[in-house]
Amino acid sequence: MSDLAISPDACFDQQRDLKANPSARQAVLVEPGRLELREVVPPRPGPGEILLRVECALSCGTDLKAFRRGHPMWPMPAPFGHEFAGTVAEVGEGVTSFKVGDALMAAPTAPCGICFYCRHGQENLCADAMRKMVLGGYADYLLLGAHVVSRNAFHKPPALPFAEAALLEPLSCVIHALAMAQPLPDETVLIIGAGAFGLLHAVVLKALDIREVVVAGHGAQRLQWAGELGADRVVDARTADAATVITTLNGGHGPDLVIECTGQVAGWADGFARVRRGGRVLFFGGCPVNTTLSVDTRRMHYDNLTLLAPFHFRPQDVRKAFEMLRAGRLGVGRLINARRRLAQLSDVFELLASGGALKCAVIP
Repeated sequence: MSDLAISPDACFDQQRDLKANPSARQAVLVEPGRLELREVVPPRPGPGEILLRVECALSCGTDLKAFRRGHPMWPMPAPFGHEFAGTVAEVGEGVTSFKVGDALMAAPTAPCGICFYCRHGQENLCADAMRKMVLGGYADYLLLGAHVVSRNAFHKPPALPFAEAALLEPLSCVIHALAMAQPLPDETVLIIGAGAFGLLHAVVLKALDIREVVVAGHGAQRLQWAGELGADRVVDARTADAATVITTLNGGHGPDLVIECTGQVAGWADGFARVRRGGRVLFFGGCPVNTTLSVDTRRMHYDNLTLLAPFHFRPQDVRKAFEMLRAGRLGVGRLINARRRLAQLSDVFELLASGGALKCAVIP
C-alpha cells in the first residue's frame, strides 16, 4: 500500500457503528461499479471535530473514475464523496470557531504543517493530507477531523448556495494549478477536455481576464456548455481539421499555455504537441496507473518548453478559492446542471458517464 493511501479502517472511523440507525445513511463504494447505501449511527465528534449535516454533495470526475475502476489512494470498501457543504450538527470539545447551526464549507483534506513538504511550502504533497482525507460526502452526516476544522473549514456566506459552496475543493485544485502555470492577461490558453474540470478552468481564466480561452473537446452538449460558460473559441477535437485550427491560434504561433484536463495519455501527448515554442503545458488530469508519456527531447530542449504537473492544493489555495466564491463573481454554480437525491446516487454516475451533466448536486 502506498504511504499516501487511505486505510479502510481510517475511512470507516469517520462513520462508526454501521447498520444501527435507519435515519442516517452513508454511501460506500464496495468495489468498482458497486455502491451500497448503508445505515449508520452518526458519530459523536471528538476534540476539535465537527459533525456536519450534509446539505449538498457534488459529483466529481475523480468519483466517476473511482466508480469505474477504483482509486489507488482509496482502498475499498470506502465511504464515497469528497465535495460537500452542510450545517454544523454537533461540535467537539475545544471547537470555538463554529457552533451548532452554522452553515459550513470545507475542503476534505488539510496538511500536518510539520513534515518535510509542509516546511518547504509544498503542503499539497503532505502524506497526511491524503491519508486523513475526509471521505463520505454522499451521506446524511459527515465527521470532519480536527485537522480540517482548524485549517480548511469556513463559514458559508448566507448568499452562497450550499451547492456552490461544495465547489470549494475542485476550485482549490484549479487555483493551485493556475498558481503554477501563471497565465498572463495577453495570452492564449488552450484547454484540452470539456469536462467539469476543463470548464472550471475556463470560467476561472475568463474571470482573470485572460485574452483568449479556447476549449478543445468532444460531444456536442459539452462543447455547447463550453461556449455558454464563456470560452472564446470551441474546437471539436474529433474533427479532421482540429489540429489545423489550433495551429492558427495566437497569430499562427499556437497557444502560450495548454491545460490538459482529460486524464488520458493521449491528451497529455496532444498537449505537448500543441503548445507553442517557449510555452507551458499544465498536465492537470491524472492518468491511469502504470502509464507513461514519451517526450521528444529535441523539441523539449530546442523549443524551450516548460512542463508542469500540479497535484491537489495548499491551504493558501483553499483560502483563495473561498475568497473567490465569497465574492460571488465567478458564476461557477453554472457547472452544476443536474440534481438528484441521495437514494438516486447510482443514477448520478450513469448520468455523468453518458455526458448528460457536468456536475450533479446530490441532496440527502
